[in-house]
Amino acid sequence: MAHPTIGEERRDDKDVDAGAAFVLQSKGEWWHAGFHLTTAIVGPTILTLPYAFRGLGWELGIFCLTAMGIVTFYSYLLMSKVLAHCENAGRRHIRFRELAADVLGSGWMFYFVVFIQTGINCGIGVGAILLAGQCLEILYSSISPHGSLKLHDFIAMVTVVMIVLSQLPTFHSLRHINLCSLFLSLGYTALMVGACIHAGMSANAPQKDYSLEPKKSSRAFSAFTSISIIASIFGNGILPEIQATLAPPASGKMLKGLCMCYAVIGLTFYSAAVSGYWAFGNKSSSNILNSLLPDNGTSLAPTWVLAIAVIFVLLQLFAIGLVYSQVAYEIMEKKSGDVNQGMFSKRNLVPRIILRSIYTILCGFVAAMLPFFGDINGVVGAIGFIPLDFVLPMLLYNMTYKPPKSSFTYLINTTIMVVFTGAGIMGAFSSIRKLVLDARHFKLFGNEVVD
Repeated sequence: MAHPTIGEERRDDKDVDAGAAFVLQSKGEWWHAGFHLTTAIVGPTILTLPYAFRGLGWELGIFCLTAMGIVTFYSYLLMSKVLAHCENAGRRHIRFRELAADVLGSGWMFYFVVFIQTGINCGIGVGAILLAGQCLEILYSSISPHGSLKLHDFIAMVTVVMIVLSQLPTFHSLRHINLCSLFLSLGYTALMVGACIHAGMSANAPQKDYSLEPKKSSRAFSAFTSISIIASIFGNGILPEIQATLAPPASGKMLKGLCMCYAVIGLTFYSAAVSGYWAFGNKSSSNILNSLLPDNGTSLAPTWVLAIAVIFVLLQLFAIGLVYSQVAYEIMEKKSGDVNQGMFSKRNLVPRIILRSIYTILCGFVAAMLPFFGDINGVVGAIGFIPLDFVLPMLLYNMTYKPPKSSFTYLINTTIMVVFTGAGIMGAFSSIRKLVLDARHFKLFGNEVVD
Protein backbone atom coordinates (compact mmCIF):
# COMPACT_ATOMS: atom_id res chain seq x y z
CA MET A 1 0.00 0.00 0.00
CA ALA A 2 1.37 3.42 -0.98
CA HIS A 3 2.29 5.73 1.86
CA PRO A 4 0.88 9.28 1.85
CA THR A 5 3.25 12.13 1.10
CA ILE A 6 4.16 14.63 3.79
CA GLY A 7 1.70 17.15 2.32
CA GLU A 8 -1.14 14.64 2.20
CA GLU A 9 -0.40 13.44 5.71
CA ARG A 10 -0.43 17.01 7.06
CA ARG A 11 -3.59 17.83 5.11
CA ASP A 12 -5.50 14.92 6.62
CA ASP A 13 -4.45 16.04 10.11
CA LYS A 14 -5.42 19.65 9.52
CA ASP A 15 -8.88 18.74 8.29
CA VAL A 16 -9.83 17.44 11.72
CA ASP A 17 -7.71 19.19 14.34
CA ALA A 18 -9.14 21.97 16.49
CA GLY A 19 -6.11 24.24 16.00
CA ALA A 20 -7.02 24.57 12.32
CA ALA A 21 -10.80 24.58 12.76
CA PHE A 22 -10.91 27.04 15.65
CA VAL A 23 -7.80 29.27 15.77
CA LEU A 24 -7.19 29.49 12.01
CA GLN A 25 -10.76 29.90 10.80
CA SER A 26 -10.81 30.83 7.08
CA LYS A 27 -13.44 33.58 6.99
CA GLY A 28 -11.56 36.84 6.30
CA GLU A 29 -11.49 39.31 3.42
CA TRP A 30 -8.43 40.98 1.91
CA TRP A 31 -8.65 44.02 4.18
CA HIS A 32 -8.63 41.74 7.22
CA ALA A 33 -5.35 40.26 5.96
CA GLY A 34 -4.08 43.84 5.60
CA PHE A 35 -4.95 44.56 9.24
CA HIS A 36 -3.23 41.37 10.42
CA LEU A 37 -0.11 41.97 8.29
CA THR A 38 0.20 45.57 9.46
CA THR A 39 -0.03 44.55 13.11
CA ALA A 40 2.54 41.79 12.52
CA ILE A 41 5.08 44.16 10.92
CA VAL A 42 4.38 47.79 11.86
CA GLY A 43 4.93 47.95 15.60
CA PRO A 44 6.86 49.93 18.20
CA THR A 45 10.08 48.36 16.88
CA ILE A 46 10.04 51.16 14.31
CA LEU A 47 11.15 53.41 17.19
CA THR A 48 14.42 51.43 16.97
CA LEU A 49 15.09 52.56 13.37
CA PRO A 50 17.10 55.70 14.31
CA TYR A 51 19.30 53.41 16.43
CA ALA A 52 19.76 51.09 13.43
CA PHE A 53 20.80 54.08 11.31
CA ARG A 54 23.43 54.78 13.96
CA GLY A 55 25.45 51.82 12.74
CA LEU A 56 24.91 52.54 9.03
CA GLY A 57 24.85 56.29 8.46
CA TRP A 58 22.53 58.18 6.14
CA GLU A 59 23.27 56.65 2.74
CA LEU A 60 23.61 53.02 3.79
CA GLY A 61 20.72 53.36 6.23
CA ILE A 62 18.30 54.59 3.55
CA PHE A 63 19.60 51.96 1.12
CA CYS A 64 19.19 49.07 3.59
CA LEU A 65 15.71 50.24 4.63
CA THR A 66 14.61 50.44 1.00
CA ALA A 67 16.26 47.15 0.02
CA MET A 68 14.70 45.30 2.96
CA GLY A 69 11.28 46.69 2.04
CA ILE A 70 11.54 45.60 -1.59
CA VAL A 71 12.94 42.17 -0.76
CA THR A 72 10.40 41.39 1.97
CA PHE A 73 7.45 42.45 -0.20
CA TYR A 74 8.80 40.26 -2.99
CA SER A 75 9.44 37.43 -0.52
CA TYR A 76 5.95 37.51 0.95
CA LEU A 77 4.43 37.69 -2.54
CA LEU A 78 6.39 34.59 -3.58
CA MET A 79 5.27 32.72 -0.47
CA SER A 80 1.65 33.63 -1.18
CA LYS A 81 2.04 32.30 -4.73
CA VAL A 82 3.52 29.03 -3.44
CA LEU A 83 0.60 28.65 -1.02
CA ALA A 84 -1.87 29.29 -3.85
CA HIS A 85 -0.07 26.79 -6.11
CA CYS A 86 -0.28 24.08 -3.45
CA GLU A 87 -3.95 24.90 -2.86
CA ASN A 88 -4.73 24.58 -6.58
CA ALA A 89 -3.01 21.20 -6.53
CA GLY A 90 -5.31 20.06 -3.72
CA ARG A 91 -2.82 20.60 -0.90
CA ARG A 92 -4.01 23.68 0.98
CA HIS A 93 -1.55 24.59 3.73
CA ILE A 94 -2.43 26.86 6.63
CA ARG A 95 0.81 26.50 8.60
CA PHE A 96 4.34 27.55 7.70
CA ARG A 97 5.80 24.26 8.90
CA GLU A 98 3.45 22.19 6.74
CA LEU A 99 4.23 24.27 3.66
CA ALA A 100 7.99 23.92 4.09
CA ALA A 101 7.79 20.18 4.77
CA ASP A 102 5.57 19.54 1.76
CA VAL A 103 7.48 21.58 -0.82
CA LEU A 104 10.92 20.48 0.33
CA GLY A 105 9.81 16.91 1.04
CA SER A 106 11.72 16.82 4.31
CA GLY A 107 10.57 15.84 7.85
CA TRP A 108 13.48 17.74 9.44
CA MET A 109 12.44 20.98 7.71
CA PHE A 110 9.06 20.68 9.44
CA TYR A 111 10.77 20.72 12.86
CA PHE A 112 13.31 23.37 11.84
CA VAL A 113 10.49 25.79 10.96
CA VAL A 114 8.60 24.89 14.16
CA PHE A 115 11.73 25.67 16.20
CA ILE A 116 12.47 28.99 14.48
CA GLN A 117 8.84 30.11 14.33
CA THR A 118 8.21 29.24 17.98
CA GLY A 119 11.34 31.14 19.02
CA ILE A 120 10.24 34.23 17.08
CA ASN A 121 6.67 34.16 18.35
CA CYS A 122 7.64 33.59 21.98
CA GLY A 123 10.30 36.30 21.71
CA ILE A 124 7.78 38.79 20.36
CA GLY A 125 5.26 37.76 23.00
CA VAL A 126 7.83 38.41 25.71
CA GLY A 127 8.95 41.67 24.08
CA ALA A 128 5.39 42.97 23.75
CA ILE A 129 4.71 42.42 27.44
CA LEU A 130 8.07 43.91 28.41
CA LEU A 131 7.64 47.07 26.33
CA ALA A 132 4.02 47.48 27.46
CA GLY A 133 5.24 47.28 31.04
CA GLN A 134 7.90 49.87 30.25
CA CYS A 135 5.25 52.17 28.77
CA LEU A 136 3.21 51.94 31.96
CA GLU A 137 6.34 52.61 34.00
CA ILE A 138 7.09 55.74 31.94
CA LEU A 139 3.56 57.07 32.51
CA TYR A 140 3.71 56.21 36.21
CA SER A 141 7.11 57.84 36.76
CA SER A 142 5.93 61.04 35.07
CA ILE A 143 2.98 61.22 37.47
CA SER A 144 4.73 59.89 40.58
CA PRO A 145 8.54 60.25 40.21
CA HIS A 146 9.23 58.71 43.62
CA GLY A 147 6.59 56.00 43.51
CA SER A 148 7.28 52.53 44.89
CA LEU A 149 6.11 50.46 41.92
CA LYS A 150 8.81 48.75 39.85
CA LEU A 151 9.02 47.51 36.26
CA HIS A 152 8.05 43.96 37.21
CA ASP A 153 4.85 45.27 38.83
CA PHE A 154 3.77 46.83 35.54
CA ILE A 155 4.74 43.69 33.64
CA ALA A 156 2.43 41.75 35.96
CA MET A 157 -0.41 44.19 35.23
CA VAL A 158 0.12 43.83 31.47
CA THR A 159 0.20 40.05 31.81
CA VAL A 160 -3.20 40.03 33.51
CA VAL A 161 -4.72 42.08 30.68
CA MET A 162 -3.10 39.79 28.10
CA ILE A 163 -4.57 36.73 29.82
CA VAL A 164 -8.04 38.20 29.42
CA LEU A 165 -7.50 39.19 25.76
CA SER A 166 -5.92 35.84 24.93
CA GLN A 167 -9.30 34.17 25.33
CA LEU A 168 -10.49 35.60 21.99
CA PRO A 169 -10.84 32.23 20.30
CA THR A 170 -9.77 32.77 16.67
CA PHE A 171 -7.24 34.74 14.66
CA HIS A 172 -10.14 36.16 12.64
CA SER A 173 -11.71 37.53 15.83
CA LEU A 174 -8.73 39.92 16.14
CA ARG A 175 -9.64 41.80 12.94
CA HIS A 176 -11.23 44.80 14.69
CA ILE A 177 -8.41 44.98 17.23
CA ASN A 178 -5.89 44.92 14.38
CA LEU A 179 -7.71 47.69 12.53
CA CYS A 180 -7.31 49.81 15.67
CA SER A 181 -3.67 48.71 15.75
CA LEU A 182 -3.16 50.12 12.23
CA PHE A 183 -4.48 53.53 13.25
CA LEU A 184 -2.48 53.46 16.48
CA SER A 185 0.76 52.88 14.52
CA LEU A 186 -0.01 55.87 12.31
CA GLY A 187 -0.89 57.93 15.38
CA TYR A 188 2.21 57.36 17.49
CA THR A 189 4.48 57.62 14.44
CA ALA A 190 3.07 61.06 13.64
CA LEU A 191 3.48 62.12 17.27
CA MET A 192 7.04 60.80 17.50
CA VAL A 193 8.05 62.43 14.21
CA GLY A 194 6.66 65.74 15.46
CA ALA A 195 8.45 65.27 18.78
CA CYS A 196 11.77 64.51 17.05
CA ILE A 197 11.49 67.57 14.80
CA HIS A 198 10.67 69.70 17.85
CA ALA A 199 13.61 68.20 19.74
CA GLY A 200 16.02 68.69 16.85
CA MET A 201 15.12 72.38 16.52
CA SER A 202 15.00 73.23 20.23
CA ALA A 203 17.67 75.12 22.12
CA ASN A 204 18.38 72.03 24.21
CA ALA A 205 18.88 69.82 21.15
CA PRO A 206 21.90 67.50 21.36
CA GLN A 207 24.77 68.29 19.03
CA LYS A 208 24.13 66.48 15.74
CA ASP A 209 26.88 64.00 14.97
CA TYR A 210 26.36 61.42 12.24
CA SER A 211 29.86 59.99 12.21
CA LEU A 212 30.34 56.23 12.43
CA GLU A 213 32.69 54.39 14.77
CA PRO A 214 36.33 55.15 13.89
CA LYS A 215 37.57 51.56 14.16
CA LYS A 216 36.80 49.57 10.99
CA SER A 217 36.07 46.28 12.78
CA SER A 218 33.68 47.95 15.24
CA ARG A 219 32.03 49.79 12.35
CA ALA A 220 31.50 46.50 10.48
CA PHE A 221 30.03 44.77 13.55
CA SER A 222 27.69 47.70 14.17
CA ALA A 223 26.57 47.67 10.54
CA PHE A 224 25.66 43.98 10.60
CA THR A 225 23.85 44.41 13.91
CA SER A 226 21.87 47.27 12.37
CA ILE A 227 21.02 45.15 9.33
CA SER A 228 19.76 42.41 11.66
CA ILE A 229 17.60 44.92 13.52
CA ILE A 230 16.07 46.23 10.27
CA ALA A 231 15.45 42.63 9.16
CA SER A 232 13.61 41.90 12.39
CA ILE A 233 11.55 45.09 12.01
CA PHE A 234 10.40 44.00 8.54
CA GLY A 235 10.02 40.40 9.68
CA ASN A 236 6.76 38.49 9.61
CA GLY A 237 7.13 34.83 10.49
CA ILE A 238 3.41 34.02 10.31
CA LEU A 239 2.38 34.88 6.73
CA PRO A 240 0.97 31.41 5.93
CA GLU A 241 -1.11 31.54 9.08
CA ILE A 242 -2.39 35.01 8.14
CA GLN A 243 -3.26 33.80 4.64
CA ALA A 244 -5.07 30.87 6.26
CA THR A 245 -7.54 33.30 7.86
CA LEU A 246 -8.77 34.34 4.39
CA ALA A 247 -11.76 32.71 2.77
CA PRO A 248 -10.43 30.72 -0.24
CA PRO A 249 -9.20 31.55 -2.82
CA ALA A 250 -6.65 33.75 -1.07
CA SER A 251 -3.89 34.67 -3.54
CA GLY A 252 -5.42 37.86 -5.02
CA LYS A 253 -6.70 38.93 -1.62
CA MET A 254 -3.26 38.48 -0.10
CA LEU A 255 -1.65 40.78 -2.67
CA LYS A 256 -4.16 43.52 -1.81
CA GLY A 257 -3.48 42.96 1.91
CA LEU A 258 0.28 43.25 1.31
CA CYS A 259 -0.21 46.50 -0.62
CA MET A 260 -2.22 47.95 2.28
CA CYS A 261 0.45 46.89 4.76
CA TYR A 262 3.36 48.30 2.74
CA ALA A 263 1.55 51.60 2.22
CA VAL A 264 1.52 51.95 6.02
CA ILE A 265 5.17 50.82 6.15
CA GLY A 266 6.15 53.53 3.68
CA LEU A 267 4.45 56.21 5.78
CA THR A 268 5.83 55.09 9.13
CA PHE A 269 9.27 53.52 8.64
CA TYR A 270 10.90 56.32 6.66
CA SER A 271 9.44 59.15 8.70
CA ALA A 272 10.45 57.54 12.01
CA ALA A 273 13.96 56.62 10.84
CA VAL A 274 14.78 59.96 9.18
CA SER A 275 13.34 62.26 11.84
CA GLY A 276 14.83 60.33 14.76
CA TYR A 277 18.29 60.00 13.25
CA TRP A 278 18.24 63.65 12.12
CA ALA A 279 17.42 64.79 15.65
CA PHE A 280 19.83 62.59 17.62
CA GLY A 281 22.42 61.19 15.20
CA ASN A 282 24.76 58.67 16.77
CA LYS A 283 23.26 59.40 20.18
CA SER A 284 19.98 57.72 19.19
CA SER A 285 18.73 55.23 21.76
CA SER A 286 17.41 51.77 20.87
CA ASN A 287 14.01 53.26 21.77
CA ILE A 288 13.73 56.84 20.56
CA LEU A 289 11.48 57.55 23.56
CA ASN A 290 14.56 57.29 25.76
CA SER A 291 16.27 59.96 23.67
CA LEU A 292 13.26 62.28 23.96
CA LEU A 293 13.00 61.61 27.71
CA PRO A 294 16.63 61.59 28.90
CA ASP A 295 17.40 60.49 32.46
CA ASN A 296 19.32 63.70 33.01
CA GLY A 297 17.82 66.97 31.89
CA THR A 298 14.44 68.13 30.73
CA SER A 299 12.15 66.50 28.24
CA LEU A 300 12.96 67.43 24.64
CA ALA A 301 9.32 67.39 23.53
CA PRO A 302 5.97 68.43 25.03
CA THR A 303 5.03 65.99 27.78
CA TRP A 304 1.45 65.61 26.55
CA VAL A 305 2.67 64.56 23.09
CA LEU A 306 4.93 61.89 24.53
CA ALA A 307 2.22 60.73 26.94
CA ILE A 308 -0.29 60.19 24.13
CA ALA A 309 2.36 58.44 22.01
CA VAL A 310 3.21 56.11 24.90
CA ILE A 311 -0.48 55.29 25.40
CA PHE A 312 -0.84 54.49 21.69
CA VAL A 313 2.24 52.25 21.81
CA LEU A 314 0.93 50.53 24.93
CA LEU A 315 -2.43 49.78 23.33
CA GLN A 316 -0.87 48.47 20.12
CA LEU A 317 1.43 46.14 22.02
CA PHE A 318 -1.59 44.19 23.21
CA ALA A 319 -2.59 43.59 19.58
CA ILE A 320 0.94 42.54 18.59
CA GLY A 321 1.20 40.13 21.51
CA LEU A 322 -2.13 38.57 20.53
CA VAL A 323 -1.22 38.19 16.84
CA TYR A 324 2.06 36.42 17.47
CA SER A 325 0.51 34.18 20.12
CA GLN A 326 -1.85 32.61 17.60
CA VAL A 327 0.69 30.03 16.41
CA ALA A 328 1.27 28.87 19.99
CA TYR A 329 -2.48 28.67 20.59
CA GLU A 330 -2.98 26.75 17.36
CA ILE A 331 -0.28 24.24 18.33
CA MET A 332 -1.77 23.79 21.81
CA GLU A 333 -5.34 23.40 20.61
CA LYS A 334 -4.39 20.95 17.89
CA LYS A 335 -3.58 18.58 20.75
CA SER A 336 -6.03 19.72 23.42
CA GLY A 337 -9.18 20.61 21.46
CA ASP A 338 -11.96 18.42 20.13
CA VAL A 339 -13.22 19.62 16.75
CA ASN A 340 -16.35 17.47 17.08
CA GLN A 341 -17.56 19.66 19.93
CA GLY A 342 -18.36 23.38 19.84
CA MET A 343 -15.69 26.04 20.15
CA PHE A 344 -17.31 27.28 23.35
CA SER A 345 -18.23 23.89 24.76
CA LYS A 346 -16.93 23.13 28.23
CA ARG A 347 -14.71 20.44 26.70
CA ASN A 348 -12.84 23.04 24.64
CA LEU A 349 -13.29 26.17 26.75
CA VAL A 350 -11.62 24.89 29.93
CA PRO A 351 -8.37 23.68 28.27
CA ARG A 352 -8.23 26.90 26.22
CA ILE A 353 -8.46 29.11 29.31
CA ILE A 354 -5.87 27.07 31.23
CA LEU A 355 -3.30 26.63 28.45
CA ARG A 356 -3.47 30.18 27.10
CA SER A 357 -3.23 31.60 30.61
CA ILE A 358 -0.17 29.47 31.41
CA TYR A 359 1.52 30.51 28.16
CA THR A 360 0.89 34.20 28.83
CA ILE A 361 2.10 33.93 32.43
CA LEU A 362 5.33 32.28 31.25
CA CYS A 363 5.90 35.10 28.73
CA GLY A 364 5.29 37.67 31.47
CA PHE A 365 7.69 35.91 33.83
CA VAL A 366 10.48 35.84 31.23
CA ALA A 367 9.85 39.53 30.42
CA ALA A 368 10.24 40.46 34.09
CA MET A 369 13.30 38.25 34.53
CA LEU A 370 15.20 39.25 31.37
CA PRO A 371 14.52 42.91 30.46
CA PHE A 372 17.20 42.97 27.74
CA PHE A 373 15.11 43.96 24.73
CA GLY A 374 17.54 45.96 22.57
CA ASP A 375 20.26 43.36 22.10
CA ILE A 376 17.86 40.44 21.83
CA ASN A 377 16.06 42.25 18.98
CA GLY A 378 19.14 41.96 16.76
CA VAL A 379 19.71 38.29 17.62
CA VAL A 380 16.09 37.40 16.83
CA GLY A 381 16.36 39.21 13.48
CA ALA A 382 19.52 37.40 12.44
CA ILE A 383 18.69 33.89 13.65
CA GLY A 384 14.91 33.92 13.20
CA PHE A 385 13.52 36.38 10.69
CA ILE A 386 16.29 36.22 8.08
CA PRO A 387 15.93 32.44 7.45
CA LEU A 388 12.11 32.53 7.42
CA ASP A 389 11.59 35.76 5.48
CA PHE A 390 14.66 36.18 3.26
CA VAL A 391 15.76 32.62 2.46
CA LEU A 392 12.97 30.04 2.71
CA PRO A 393 10.37 31.83 0.51
CA MET A 394 12.84 32.02 -2.40
CA LEU A 395 13.81 28.39 -1.93
CA LEU A 396 10.16 27.30 -1.76
CA TYR A 397 9.35 29.24 -4.94
CA ASN A 398 12.29 27.75 -6.85
CA MET A 399 11.35 24.25 -5.71
CA THR A 400 7.65 24.74 -6.57
CA TYR A 401 7.79 26.53 -9.92
CA LYS A 402 11.25 25.30 -10.99
CA PRO A 403 12.23 28.35 -13.09
CA PRO A 404 15.15 27.69 -15.48
CA LYS A 405 18.53 28.23 -13.82
CA SER A 406 19.38 30.81 -16.48
CA SER A 407 16.18 32.79 -15.87
CA PHE A 408 16.14 36.19 -14.19
CA THR A 409 13.77 34.96 -11.47
CA TYR A 410 16.02 32.06 -10.51
CA LEU A 411 19.13 34.27 -10.43
CA ILE A 412 17.39 36.95 -8.33
CA ASN A 413 16.04 34.38 -5.86
CA THR A 414 19.40 32.63 -5.54
CA THR A 415 21.23 35.93 -5.10
CA ILE A 416 18.83 37.00 -2.33
CA MET A 417 19.28 33.65 -0.57
CA VAL A 418 23.08 33.83 -0.71
CA VAL A 419 23.34 37.49 0.31
CA PHE A 420 20.94 37.19 3.23
CA THR A 421 22.39 33.90 4.42
CA GLY A 422 25.73 35.67 4.70
CA ALA A 423 24.13 38.71 6.30
CA GLY A 424 22.30 36.46 8.75
CA ILE A 425 25.50 34.67 9.79
CA MET A 426 27.39 37.93 10.27
CA GLY A 427 24.40 39.56 11.93
CA ALA A 428 24.04 36.68 14.37
CA PHE A 429 27.74 36.87 15.24
CA SER A 430 27.75 40.66 15.71
CA SER A 431 24.46 40.67 17.65
CA ILE A 432 25.60 37.92 20.01
CA ARG A 433 28.93 39.75 20.40
CA LYS A 434 27.10 42.90 21.47
CA LEU A 435 24.90 40.86 23.81
CA VAL A 436 28.04 39.46 25.49
CA LEU A 437 29.70 42.90 25.72
CA ASP A 438 26.57 44.37 27.33
CA ALA A 439 26.15 41.45 29.73
CA ARG A 440 27.71 43.43 32.57
CA HIS A 441 24.68 45.73 32.53
CA PHE A 442 22.19 42.87 32.76
CA LYS A 443 20.39 42.26 35.99
CA LEU A 444 17.73 39.62 36.54
CA PHE A 445 14.38 41.22 37.37
CA GLY A 446 15.98 44.63 36.80
CA ASN A 447 13.97 47.84 36.93
CA GLU A 448 15.20 49.19 33.59
CA VAL A 449 15.05 47.81 30.06
CA VAL A 450 18.64 47.41 28.88
CA ASP A 451 19.32 48.89 25.41
